[in-house]
Amino acid sequence: MLEKIRVVLVNTSHPGNIGGAARAMKNMGLSRLVLVDPVEFPSSEAVARASGATDVLDSAQVVQTLEEALVGCNVVLGTSARDRRIPWPLLDPRECGVTACEQAAQGGEVALVFGREYAGLTNEELQRCHYHVHIPSDPEFSSLNLAAAVQVLAYEVRMAWLAASNQPTKQQKFEATAVQSSQPVTADELESFYAHLEQALIEIRFLDPAKPRHLMSRLRRLYGRSQVSKLEMNILRGILTETVKAARGELPAQEKADV
Repeated sequence: MLEKIRVVLVNTSHPGNIGGAARAMKNMGLSRLVLVDPVEFPSSEAVARASGATDVLDSAQVVQTLEEALVGCNVVLGTSARDRRIPWPLLDPRECGVTACEQAAQGGEVALVFGREYAGLTNEELQRCHYHVHIPSDPEFSSLNLAAAVQVLAYEVRMAWLAASNQPTKQQKFEATAVQSSQPVTADELESFYAHLEQALIEIRFLDPAKPRHLMSRLRRLYGRSQVSKLEMNILRGILTETVKAARGELPAQEKADV
């Protein structure tokens, strides 16, 4: 799906921005870069700013006009920071990512078009786009670096692609792991732990069985309100076991160091 999406930079004046855009693309799994009449390319500065994304630069297509860059495209999304006199279908970055992936999933070719650093896209160039995309930056400081703008849209494309291809994000993976590890302990498991805890405290001489006072009652109240999970219980039982071994001097020197 991502191979159907190309990033088009129009008349970029600073080669470092081309390298930064290439890096942003590779971070998000995009690889097709089209340069329309760049002021300077190839460039060592572009390579330096790419920070390892030189394969994106090496395979970049250089053309003279926007028309050439858009050959074969079914959907063109052009970035615009200014209000235009003629109303045009307007998307935010998230909607842009979803639209791009939906079209690519249907086999369509998609172009994300970015204008010049100092002036963006002309009205004529924007009229060649099916949608305009506006990044809602702070109006008090709305100027966005070209590579940063590419990063924003590339990120939204990737998030939409992850959702469309049912690939879990790191947050979803974390939540799934959290659910698996949050199963609460049973009452009998908790009682077994309390017995283990009491014995360990006696072994390390923290608890005097002749004068227990209310220590175990207070600890029961502490762990009882903590809603300990099975995974956490295993950790606690392991700590108790190793603590007792250390108190008895049963751990080899190397194992003591590891602990």
